[in-house]
Amino acid sequence: MNRGILTALTAIGVAQALKIVTYKRLTGKWDVKQVATTGGMPSSHSAGVAALTTYIAANKGSRHPETALATVFGVIVMYDAQGIRRHTGEIAKLVNDLEDNFAEIALDFPSFEFVEREKELKELLGHQPVEVLGGAIFGSVLGFISAKFENREKKVSES
Repeated sequence: MNRGILTALTAIGVAQALKIVTYKRLTGKWDVKQVATTGGMPSSHSAGVAALTTYIAANKGSRHPETALATVFGVIVMYDAQGIRRHTGEIAKLVNDLEDNFAEIALDFPSFEFVEREKELKELLGHQPVEVLGGAIFGSVLGFISAKFENREKKVSES
């Protein structure tokens, strides 16, 4: 399998697993479901694109077109993770709060027809900048280690 893809997917998987640990540190509770959540620390999106970018840069060099492509792709993904997706989550929180307020008002005014949704909007969609940075640092370290490990394997097989 392509080592770059394997490195990026490993970074994503490990970052998702680390969310269980960071959730435990924040809340004091273990929750295995965190492995399948969006948002949280570290950003698996950032970890994946940073791992791939660093892996390519370590193997091809910083001036190679593949490194440039991976870097631009990574910046877009990270910007989206901490920008638009985070703001969407904040809007979802406001909508959920507004719906709760309408539900309370509806109790005071029986003529006011209000049908509450069965399920609230998902609020944790994006990342805080520190979560993106954490994912990027983790991914970069993993990408660098993967590239160095591969280069060592090549040298051994050539000997």
